[in-house]
Amino acid sequence: MSAQNVLDLIKEKNIEFVDFRFVDLAGRAHHITLPATEVDEDTFVNGVAFDGSSITGFRGIEQSDMVMMPDTESVYVDPFTAHATLIIMSNIFTPDGERYDRDPRSIAHKAEEFLQQSGVGTAAYFAPESEFFIFDDVRYESTMNSSSFFVDSEEAAWNTNRKEEGGNLAFKVGVKGGYVPVAPVDSQQDIRSEMVRLMQDSGLRVERHHHEVATAGQAEINFRFDTLTKTADNLMKYKYIVHNVARQYGKVATFMPKPLFGDNGSGMHVHSSIFNEGEPLFYDKGAYANLSELALNYIGGILHHAPALIAITNPSTNSFKRLVPGYEAPVNLVFSAGNRSAAVRIPVAAVTPKGCRIEFRTPDSTANPYLAFAAMLMAGLDGIKRKIDPRALGYGPFDKNIYELTDEEKAEIRSVPGTLDEALDALEADYEFLTEGGVFTKEFIDNYVDVKRAEAKAVAIRIHPHEYGLYFDC
Repeated sequence: MSAQNVLDLIKEKNIEFVDFRFVDLAGRAHHITLPATEVDEDTFVNGVAFDGSSITGFRGIEQSDMVMMPDTESVYVDPFTAHATLIIMSNIFTPDGERYDRDPRSIAHKAEEFLQQSGVGTAAYFAPESEFFIFDDVRYESTMNSSSFFVDSEEAAWNTNRKEEGGNLAFKVGVKGGYVPVAPVDSQQDIRSEMVRLMQDSGLRVERHHHEVATAGQAEINFRFDTLTKTADNLMKYKYIVHNVARQYGKVATFMPKPLFGDNGSGMHVHSSIFNEGEPLFYDKGAYANLSELALNYIGGILHHAPALIAITNPSTNSFKRLVPGYEAPVNLVFSAGNRSAAVRIPVAAVTPKGCRIEFRTPDSTANPYLAFAAMLMAGLDGIKRKIDPRALGYGPFDKNIYELTDEEKAEIRSVPGTLDEALDALEADYEFLTEGGVFTKEFIDNYVDVKRAEAKAVAIRIHPHEYGLYFDC
């Protein structure tokens, strides 16, 4: 779509405002809104200025001027604003016209360019399964003398004796009992369907939605795969719609990996594949899971670099509350066909050559999708370049339920890092695969590690309420 096409769309849809958006280091969207009367062809040439010093992880106050350059391929009409508003995703540039090397969206573009220059393929496709919870009430605080959180859901297992319903209506979702029940156990069919409707209106091709395993309103909506940057854009749109539809229903949605103790957390399983001029490169009929050697090398790269990769795909302290054994969490660095206890799963049901793909199950939605997908691609391409064979390195295939192995058998399987700090240590020790072709820069990685170390420290130095139960009577 050209700039003129966007201007024509503004007239056709009677758009009153144009919302220019960019994404920060953590994957959160920010926006500046212009009246549609102030948007013309020059806007798409000169961009929209903003203060980069006010965005965590960007620039200091002495270099604060930055420019959003709108991407005309990313437009859609905001489904929530009272005044007709067009949303446009943007790339970040410096005032002298250089692509900003800390801009996550630019890094995603560079990863796609690197793939094309590598000669391996022409396009990488991604499809995230981003799970979330829909709660009725959320409260939390962390002060000098108080630390607490409280969440509630009318369908939660702990509410079988709830009186606020005017007589308890039962049909609560048991712990780990929420996978695809029908109403009235599933009380959120309509809210998810409304999310899907607005996603479709906004250009997403939605494939299905359902209640997920956990109690208290865990959900999943799947949308169709696309190329790397477009999929990251689509995930930003997806989260925006989920958050705001929940708000319209008087509820609140969260993509936090582990908001509840004792039940499954929310992951972001990421499917990916590589094509060359429209031809799939991951398929080899009759081989293990119908996987080509190139696909196995791609898996080898992901599993080999996984400890470092996880610093980007699971970049929060809360991520590692989910990545523990016993809750369907993919903590084991092996691959398998259809096995959900493995970090890398190869879907085998109803798969066509073009649908042949790998599923990296470790990531969660605290990840910045532009960085996470780019890092996954770079790890996979490094595996292809170095012909890393996951079978030779003991990464599988592993077709047993890993959770049922003996301790001796489990000891032979590599696991994900246990904390954010451990993952950041791994990233500092293994980052060269990311800097190939200048996709990520060493300066970006150093800055990223500094920002995430600060988050880890902020959590580590605070008193946890459970410590009172363990130690107060010492």
